[in-house]
Amino acid sequence: MKILDWYILKRYLLTFLMMILLFIPIGITVHLAEKIGKILEKEVPLGEVMLYLLDFTIYFAHLLFPLFLFLSVIWFTSKLANNTEIVAFLSSGVSFSRFLRPYIIGAVIVGIISIVLGLYLAPKASEGFNDFQYKYLKGRKDTGNQKLLKQINDNDIIYVSSFDGKRSQGLNFTLEHFEGDKMTYKISAASIRYIEEDTIYSLRNYEKRIITDNEDVIINERKKDTLFAFDLEDLVPDEYIAETLPYFELRNFIKKEEKRGSSNIGRYKLELYRKWSLPVSVFILTIIAVAVSSIKRRGGMGVNLAFGICTAMIFVFFDKIFGTLASQSDFSPLIAVWFPNFIFGILAIILLYHAKR
Repeated sequence: MKILDWYILKRYLLTFLMMILLFIPIGITVHLAEKIGKILEKEVPLGEVMLYLLDFTIYFAHLLFPLFLFLSVIWFTSKLANNTEIVAFLSSGVSFSRFLRPYIIGAVIVGIISIVLGLYLAPKASEGFNDFQYKYLKGRKDTGNQKLLKQINDNDIIYVSSFDGKRSQGLNFTLEHFEGDKMTYKISAASIRYIEEDTIYSLRNYEKRIITDNEDVIINERKKDTLFAFDLEDLVPDEYIAETLPYFELRNFIKKEEKRGSSNIGRYKLELYRKWSLPVSVFILTIIAVAVSSIKRRGGMGVNLAFGICTAMIFVFFDKIFGTLASQSDFSPLIAVWFPNFIFGILAIILLYHAKR
């Protein structure tokens, strides 16, 4: 690489890092200010709060990764244009395509980081973030949205009123077993907890009702350790389970849910496709940012930043609208995830063509 490449690539990565370091503390401060009352009320241990803020940082950074990059590229490229450095580069015989090369290299580096975050780190952070929310912040009044009623196979239906991911424990557990259209037995318990060391489930206040043609048989035990045909993830509320699974586990989970006829397949696939669409949006937004901010304008950097903020808002708007359509209806998750990239990809080509001219 030549001096020009190192110069731009260094500015690309350092400005992006500074943008993250600038916005993430603001996001943490706003979020903590909103939640501090409940955290103090629940007397949450400091260690758990710090771990929660770390999970929030990874979750928040991954969610807005392309937008941070977009604004940072506009910022430092506008400074290059205002200092007439870009004019000097192009006047020395460097083509615009050649000038764009270090930006693409930077986008590759950031894209790889985004892939690692999306496939491995962000799911783990999302699990900790959501578990903390359900355990300490949402409280008993909000546990209604944690209810889970799911058919796990052709014969069994399970129910839990709430689930604590950190303790691997669900409350008010029920399992109903059917043979054809007839229920043959029903198991209920005040709580169900997965014991990882022994790979068994421990039920408190266990009751099993065996339904016969004559008289039902009821078996009661204060505590019952047993095995079930379902997995621990089957007890996790649908609201956030897809966010907590690494890529290959999520693929297997979706295949299993498709066999069960789950109504949330669109939501799960949306999360799966986003793991790859975000890195692609890094390239698209980088090209748009360079094409717009590489020209010195009368309004200076402010005009470019205004355009960048508006573009970022439109991108988020498209992403949210189509994401909601896919999760709440039969709209294709694949189209929902990739349509914003398709539209902005066309915009990138048009702007790049005019910038070269």
